[in-house]
Amino acid sequence: MTRVQLTRTGILRMALGGGAADPLLPAEGGGGRRAPFLLRALRIAAVVCLYWFISIAMVFLNKYLLDSPSLRLDAPLFVTFFQCALTAALCLGLSLGAAWGPPCPGLPALRLDPKVSRSVLPLSAIFIGMVTSNNLCLKHVGVAFYNVGRSLTTVFNVLLSYLLLKQTTSVYALLACGVIIGGFWLGIDQEGAEGTLSWTGIFFGISASLCVSLNAIYTKKVLPVVDGSIWRLTFYNNVNACVLFFPLMMLLGEFRTLYHFDKLGSPSFWGMMTLGGVFGFAIGYVTGLQIKFTSPLTHNVSGTAKACAQTVLAVIYFEETKSFLWWASNLMVLGGSFAYTWVKGLEMRKVQEDPNVKNSERNETGV
Repeated sequence: MTRVQLTRTGILRMALGGGAADPLLPAEGGGGRRAPFLLRALRIAAVVCLYWFISIAMVFLNKYLLDSPSLRLDAPLFVTFFQCALTAALCLGLSLGAAWGPPCPGLPALRLDPKVSRSVLPLSAIFIGMVTSNNLCLKHVGVAFYNVGRSLTTVFNVLLSYLLLKQTTSVYALLACGVIIGGFWLGIDQEGAEGTLSWTGIFFGISASLCVSLNAIYTKKVLPVVDGSIWRLTFYNNVNACVLFFPLMMLLGEFRTLYHFDKLGSPSFWGMMTLGGVFGFAIGYVTGLQIKFTSPLTHNVSGTAKACAQTVLAVIYFEETKSFLWWASNLMVLGGSFAYTWVKGLEMRKVQEDPNVKNSERNETGV
């Protein structure tokens, strides 16, 4: 059987339903009459606001769970494990709900197949590295610096696309990456000047950026194993992660930490943990929702603007004072990310409009 090569657009279509409509996303009009402009604008505004709210709230909530002086819980792997377990449970719950009809008919039936689980395992290892590094970065750096600390994802996308997929990148996109790298190093310099630099946080930020890029690449290879279903892949990834987290938590002594944790029986603690897990599950859904109502390019622009708003909110909330150069580093990272997104969007449009573009060039803009 010929294995179909999956482009980013193909993955997006699978994520949002593939050949069939995604049961959790609103159906498009198809042959019917389009909704009025005002209604469509209100829908888009509502979806973008929902994405911003869940994404920003999740970061602040995770910061509380990972590094709150009042909570004093030094068990980042347990926090990540709990979020993965809750995500797997929610996926299974939605699948069971689909079997009984509304509110989500048509979701794929989920059952744990050991053979599929083993096939997904290499991706799950990358997934664990990604979610753990993200949380450890957030634990060791401030929310205001969090986006700069993890800003090298775009750079790793370009580097790994060349090393693993032999795909080149245009000069303009490379220049945008150069701006991002410059902003990253300027941010490190300014964090050091203010005495708030954590090299541990920087290490995990770079690791998170690398794992995010690897996760995007290897998702392409693993999706056919789960019949192109993002829901199945999410379920297997999180189930595998839960199993793999146990020896890691034992090795790092987190079970002992939990045994001595004075708020282990507190309903408010478990409420915050559950809310963090629900937000972690919801962010994947609202991301797909925003892409469906707008476009991948608009989604990336929205993410860049959201990062800017998140930085400003963090500085205000934690009552921090930042230098001009610190703000300049953030603007360089955000500006470089926006420029890269814009350049890739123009290149993809050119590929779609020019039927004579070579296949290699099509692949270049599809990653």
